[in-house]
Amino acid sequence: MAVIDTEATLHEAHRDNHTHRDVNGGWLRPAVFGAMDGLVSNLALITGVAGGAVGGRTIVLTGLAGLAAGAFSMAAGEYTSVASQRELVEAELEVERKELSRHPQDEEEELAALYVARGVEPDLAREVARQLSADPEQALEIHAREELGVDPGDLPSPLVAAVSSFASFALGALLPVLPYLLGAAALWPAVLLALLGLFACGAVVARVTARSWWFSGLRQLVLGGAAAGVTYALGTLFGTAVG
Repeated sequence: MAVIDTEATLHEAHRDNHTHRDVNGGWLRPAVFGAMDGLVSNLALITGVAGGAVGGRTIVLTGLAGLAAGAFSMAAGEYTSVASQRELVEAELEVERKELSRHPQDEEEELAALYVARGVEPDLAREVARQLSADPEQALEIHAREELGVDPGDLPSPLVAAVSSFASFALGALLPVLPYLLGAAALWPAVLLALLGLFACGAVVARVTARSWWFSGLRQLVLGGAAAGVTYALGTLFGTAVG
């Protein structure tokens, strides 16, 4: 009896703890790419301008302009991209909805064939398809998942994607400018803060994706540092040539 109770307890604990992250939401990808893009692009922009031996005021104005332009560009791009994707999915869902209305028997047989192809016995597959097809909305949801690979009730939001992208890009792009806004006169505080931000962003992303935090953090740091180094060298070269 004690063994049975222990097994039941373990089974119940496993069922309660077996959860998954939201992998279909519309906020994670734009937030991650927005923060990374804001950090790398504005760091590279500022180091490139600083390499040309310009004054601190010019660097601040350049950084703030890069922040504003990049944030609005990212938000507009994400909104358009996600809206277009959503409209395409909704159009395909409407096609499927019409097919279910016009040819319900054919769609039911198609669903049964899908289950048979996955190893379900034909009689059982037909019965399952019949029961699931009794509710038109449920049938649409199942066909959408099986044929299109989407959940009609969990489509990404263009507004969420745009806001996430705008806010994360602005936050990332602010870091390289912040030391100058606080009175720094040299470039190195901005570079140091931006590189720390890149490492932190990489580490946070690893927490979400279950990747090694130090590897992800170092990867972002190296990529951002390389971009800053190249643009600083180009800024120095062009500044000397123009000067």
